[in-house]
Amino acid sequence: MSVHIHPTAVVHPEAILGEGVEIGPFCVVEAGARLGDRVRLVSHVRVDGCVTLGEGCVADAFCSLGGPPQDLSYKGEPTTVTIGPRTQMRDHFSVHRGTVRGRGATVIGADCYFMAQSHVAHDCIVGDKAMLSQSAVIGGHVVMEEGAIVGGLSAVHQHVRIGKAAFIGGVTALVQDLIPYGLALGNHADLVGLNMVGLKRRGVPREAIHRIRAAYRLLFEGDGVWEERLARVAAEFGDSPQVMDIVHFIQADSRRPLCKPRPA
Repeated sequence: MSVHIHPTAVVHPEAILGEGVEIGPFCVVEAGARLGDRVRLVSHVRVDGCVTLGEGCVADAFCSLGGPPQDLSYKGEPTTVTIGPRTQMRDHFSVHRGTVRGRGATVIGADCYFMAQSHVAHDCIVGDKAMLSQSAVIGGHVVMEEGAIVGGLSAVHQHVRIGKAAFIGGVTALVQDLIPYGLALGNHADLVGLNMVGLKRRGVPREAIHRIRAAYRLLFEGDGVWEERLARVAAEFGDSPQVMDIVHFIQADSRRPLCKPRPA
């Protein structure tokens, strides 16, 4: 398979291009950039030299990949961006490289989908099959686990963790950690329940969903102090992988408090 480069594109000879790469009009690919097999840059895409694109990635018009982080501590140190296979990036999507005081890398998984004008900031880790909707943005150092979705025009504060298959509704500001399978809405966001649509789409059986809902009620609506309720959930639902995803997420170290339901 041959490489196709439009005559108006500027591709540095030290960029590394896989088989079947397509680079459209007015794209710029810098020295050191790595484009896997069948990567497609539609037009006016900039790929900095710190970027690695997995096979089959598509970047639509005016995407900016690997630009310097919006962090005043950054002084031009060599850091990276890695984007996994088959990830799709629509018009004006942007992602920034890591910082030395952070992870030194921004890492995006496979099969992600980033809608127009969305943004992934420096030092983020985004899991496989995650999605940012139109104009959604996540701040620096955010961890967004596999299958999580951020709704349109929503913003996630730096250092927040978003659990597996969680859903953040549109026009929402999330400033606290959101549990796996959780649903958050509002400004500032509250936990309003479970992402039932997401659970069903993942093929979680009805009986398993009933157990997740029972664990959720015990954890967030039950009697006793928080630590006791968390211990009870772990003991009573230890055979549920989804519930234990939530338990382990809560038990992990974090710089942000946990997003919880609004007090009645």
